[in-house]
Amino acid sequence: MKSSLQAYDTLHAASCDAIQKAAAALLDRKSSQGFWWADLTADTTLESDYILTELWLHPPVNGVWNPPSRPKIERAVASILSRQLEDGGFNIYLRGPSEVSASIKAYTALKLAGLPANDGRMQRLRSRILELGGIQAANSYVRINLSLFGLYPRSACPTIPPEIILLPLRFIYQMSSWTRAIVISLAIVHAADPNRPVPAGFTVEELFLPGAPVRPERDLKYFSLRNFFLRLDKMLKVWERMGPKFLRKYAVRKCAEWMVERFEGSDGLGAIYPSMQYSIMALDVLGYGPEHPLRQQAEREFNKLMVDDDRRGFYMQPCFSPVWDTAIAAHALGESGVAPPEALRSVADWLLTKEVRRKGDWSMKRPHVEPSGWAFEFNNEFYPDVDDTAMVLLAMEHAHASDPAKQRACMQRSINWLFAMQSKDGGWAAFDADNNWNLLSHVPFADHNAMLDPSCPDITGRVIEALVRSGVPQGHPSIRRAVGYLLDAQEQDGSWYGRWGVNYIYGTFLALRGLRAAGMSENEPCIQQALEFIRAYQNVDGGWGENCASYDEGRFVQNPSTPSQTAWAILALLAGGDIRSDSLSNGVNYLLRTQRSDGNWDEQYSTGTGFPRVFYLCYTEYRNMFPLFALSTFVKAVAPLLDEQPTRSAAGGETIYSCAIN
Repeated sequence: MKSSLQAYDTLHAASCDAIQKAAAALLDRKSSQGFWWADLTADTTLESDYILTELWLHPPVNGVWNPPSRPKIERAVASILSRQLEDGGFNIYLRGPSEVSASIKAYTALKLAGLPANDGRMQRLRSRILELGGIQAANSYVRINLSLFGLYPRSACPTIPPEIILLPLRFIYQMSSWTRAIVISLAIVHAADPNRPVPAGFTVEELFLPGAPVRPERDLKYFSLRNFFLRLDKMLKVWERMGPKFLRKYAVRKCAEWMVERFEGSDGLGAIYPSMQYSIMALDVLGYGPEHPLRQQAEREFNKLMVDDDRRGFYMQPCFSPVWDTAIAAHALGESGVAPPEALRSVADWLLTKEVRRKGDWSMKRPHVEPSGWAFEFNNEFYPDVDDTAMVLLAMEHAHASDPAKQRACMQRSINWLFAMQSKDGGWAAFDADNNWNLLSHVPFADHNAMLDPSCPDITGRVIEALVRSGVPQGHPSIRRAVGYLLDAQEQDGSWYGRWGVNYIYGTFLALRGLRAAGMSENEPCIQQALEFIRAYQNVDGGWGENCASYDEGRFVQNPSTPSQTAWAILALLAGGDIRSDSLSNGVNYLLRTQRSDGNWDEQYSTGTGFPRVFYLCYTEYRNMFPLFALSTFVKAVAPLLDEQPTRSAAGGETIYSCAIN
């Protein structure tokens, strides 16, 4: 059903008011240097790992553990316990079910911190862990972490030999960038075969499920990739005992050189929590003492991830997201037309300072390409990523720097870099090109579900839009190949998979924007099928919500509405040419109805994705930036229906409608 023009006139006026409030609130949060930087939160596993890291750094003395960080550990304990579920367990996304690995990490950390095993909360947690399969059901990284302290049999953990760095075919660069940084640092730790002390009498034996196997079980059929890698793991364990010692020392040295080199120009190794945590351990076993500048730097960067104040409480962030936050905020404000040009000028100037101009891991497959692009964090020069680079290009369509010539040159370099990073299948991945050796997904330590970094529809759609809006012709060969990739990747129900946002709503919104930017008609069956998918899952309140369980189920799983996902659905409808349906007007009404008086929105669910099925993220500005973007796109789309003529601003040449700030 189509809504009346009178209803749209009302919606248009209300949307203009909402845009004004949302834009003003967002501008108020911009730093004086020109960037946005919102908190990035996750589950309790980070606080649990923090306590385990403190045990590594400050071992017990005479069996008693009393680390100098005890006050922070107590706050970490309170933070963990505040998120315990009614059934005793812990989840990996907001309002999700108990998950065994997160629950085991929490139990271990809480007990280490001094919570007795007979505490009612611990008893409920232990019961839930045993219901979920016991400690034997933990993923490989949990088992490896516990084995470092003698709490899980080392022989039952996957082998991560440092010799991996010596393998031919640039083997380590066939793994995803984040896995690479984790594996190299962890291989150094693994080679040292540590057995770090725990407090006297400490054990987690009560978490072992009686009768359950401690080692991974083989498939029933004789030959499978799983069985092959399990046999290989046995051979590697023999190699560890009997292999040439000189080769092991050489491999450790090469791993150390690789790791230390990547501290340079970065906020810690890979600038993400897991690799930063393992790099501290690696430096320790390599002999870098607590007073060594490199060790101090690694610990300092790791501790910067900590949030500890009265307003926000205590938690660890998985990384920082200033470039990403800034690019999305600038794009949303630019699309709204209400941001003064001078407000976005400082944004463009700051973004230009963050262009990556050195060759990183990506250059192993693209050695002759001039470096460019942007990373996610403040500093992460070895790992610029395609998604951030595309988002920055979209932001710079509106944000004009003080030095236009410098900005033009920078944008051209980044466009060339994006062309070079296109994979053979026509799509784009996050950090590498052609990172799709599916064989590696079966190695024993690949159960973090992120061993590879293949092309994905969400990034590909964003890159197409960014390139076309930056002046690349729609008929360019790279654009045509990318369109072909998206058409091949469409799901049977009309949706697209979203790798970096939850999930099918996110992937569909970005794929549709990419296809329409490439010139595809809204009448094409693939477009119409995608619109039907979006409309089919609208909630009765007018919004949209998708549960993280959609990754487990391999299909859309409905959830209560969220502002960010509702905004994505609205953007998908508008990208597909739908500007008159009740679905659209009801979605816009949901955003208008749920906006707070201060111009912001509330969001109670995880809508960002780290590793599907394993680790999810809460981008705390998504709830504000994407609704602003969606409402702005809606206002521009329906203006012609209302015979509303846009006017030109004298300053920046941007199109500004009647709702613009004067």
